[in-house]
Amino acid sequence: MKKNKKIVLAYSGGLDTSIILKWLQENYDSEVIAYTADIGQEIDRKKIIKNAKNLGVKKIIINNLKNTFVKEYVFPMIRGHAIYEGVYLLGTSIARPLIAKDQIKVAKKFKAFAVSHGSTGKGNDQVRFELGYHYFGPKIKVIAPWRIWKLKSRTDLINYAKKHNIPIPKDKKGAPPFSVDDNLFHTSTEGKVLENPKNSAPEFIFQRTTSPEKAPNKPTYVSIGFKNSDPVSINGKKLTPEKLLEKLNQIGGKNGVGRVDLVENRFIGIKSRGVYETPGGTLLLIAHRAMESVTLDKDTMHKKDSIMPRYAELIYNGYWFSKERFSLQKIVDLKKNKVNGSVKLKLYKGNVIIQSRMTKSSAYSMKKVSFEENKTFNKSNVERFINFHKKKLN
Repeated sequence: MKKNKKIVLAYSGGLDTSIILKWLQENYDSEVIAYTADIGQEIDRKKIIKNAKNLGVKKIIINNLKNTFVKEYVFPMIRGHAIYEGVYLLGTSIARPLIAKDQIKVAKKFKAFAVSHGSTGKGNDQVRFELGYHYFGPKIKVIAPWRIWKLKSRTDLINYAKKHNIPIPKDKKGAPPFSVDDNLFHTSTEGKVLENPKNSAPEFIFQRTTSPEKAPNKPTYVSIGFKNSDPVSINGKKLTPEKLLEKLNQIGGKNGVGRVDLVENRFIGIKSRGVYETPGGTLLLIAHRAMESVTLDKDTMHKKDSIMPRYAELIYNGYWFSKERFSLQKIVDLKKNKVNGSVKLKLYKGNVIIQSRMTKSSAYSMKKVSFEENKTFNKSNVERFINFHKKKLN
């Protein structure tokens, strides 16, 4: 056996990944590098470092990827108006490719022979991570403990943690916790009472959105500026991608915007129920579509709409780095340089209402749409247009 073998583990500092860390040390006789990608989730750096050090970890890496996440992953997806199964804005799905890419980068830097993740054997994330690993490091071994170890239940995990003096959070002792994933784009909650679709989602599970009933009684107005199809400003103030999304999350969340309760079809073939909160992303999606409506031609918009379901499914299934997704992104971005201007939104108790669209684009003609008589639109052509399409009915 080679000396100084290394494994890079995607590590959160919590109970599950701490157990995985110890298990890897026991079963692979290797140095484990604890790797954390900071993409805007609720993160406790001191806890991560402390827990990893207590398990004998020497290398603890926490990379700030928030701006990259928003600029290079969230914004391209918003340009594609990607929504899975009608409502899901793909907040978890879009994060995994970036984490996988950076984790492999770390593995190559330290010449690790393997990477590991804490995704369960029933979920989508194992696929998303491992497709990303394969794209950037096909020769690097992938260790997925949940698919191979003998720990089969929450009780097994608790007992293993006790045996190795791994701290057990009080809320996780005895009963399974809610499964929560969060990043700068969204928060998802699954498990427990949510597993039965007949149960309503309890209010206490929502973390970044106020309930519409408790939202302000006065509307909030927000203007989002776009340049080359990407959001660049809020109420006229230019912001970095990271800060812009943070601000929209605050504004949308305060007004009860962005809640979704979905029973979805997982890639691996089972159904699951999840509650998602994507306040800033919801505002961006609505504003971006409104901006395109006055800056792009019909054929371009309809082509984008026609490919969206497939584009969204590719992201959901973990194919962000596939040739097909790259090809569809070219269609999405074909005329992005024309999407410039600003959209003003009115937010009120969970509702998002478009107030105005402002642009210098000539795609929308006031003269042509006016009900007043004008010479800019030749109505005599309409009869020929109708007759042409009559023939296509036969």
